[in-house]
Amino acid sequence: MSVGLQLLGTTLGILGWLGIIISCTLPLWRVTAFIGTNIVTAQIMWEGLWMSCVVQSTGQMQCKVYDSMLALPQDLQASRAILIIASLVGLIAIFASFAGGRCTNCLADGFAKARVAVAGGAFFVAAGVLGLVPSSWTAHQIIGDFYNPLVAHSQKRELGAAIFICWGAAVLMLIGGGLLCSSCPKGRESRGGRYMAASQNGRERLEYV
Repeated sequence: MSVGLQLLGTTLGILGWLGIIISCTLPLWRVTAFIGTNIVTAQIMWEGLWMSCVVQSTGQMQCKVYDSMLALPQDLQASRAILIIASLVGLIAIFASFAGGRCTNCLADGFAKARVAVAGGAFFVAAGVLGLVPSSWTAHQIIGDFYNPLVAHSQKRELGAAIFICWGAAVLMLIGGGLLCSSCPKGRESRGGRYMAASQNGRERLEYV
């Protein structure tokens, strides 16, 4: 695997990791849906994983952090936990991809560096999969409530920008992790060393690459 592709994979993974963090902190997972009788645009409700905000038509915004974690819906609690785990896994992937990078001197053994790079790619893939779970779960709940006739119009929500950011970040981490995993060493040839075999008389030597 070339250095350029390895750098590309690491860069995509880092961008995806940053996107996961941004989506986790933004209060834009659910936004007010203006349908039916709920057409008053004087204020807009934003709901995130950690806080909810009310945006007035004048541009003023008031945000409030959720008081009780136990009072939150199960999908919100699970999304918090999963995205925190995804961020930690992504951080491990970043360290591993740097340690296994061909342009770094963290490890002297080329075979070990390749293994560490592959491990970093696997961590990026795992973090990407974890990022897809809460965003897809929340989107499924929002869409289900939106088309549910038993849910009042004032309680219906639309997909917020944070969900799309989370989706995009997860895809970037999956692509970056896949590129890093493609550098998986194949047998003894990936060690990049030369093996010398000497004959019994010490005069003739065979060289294996």
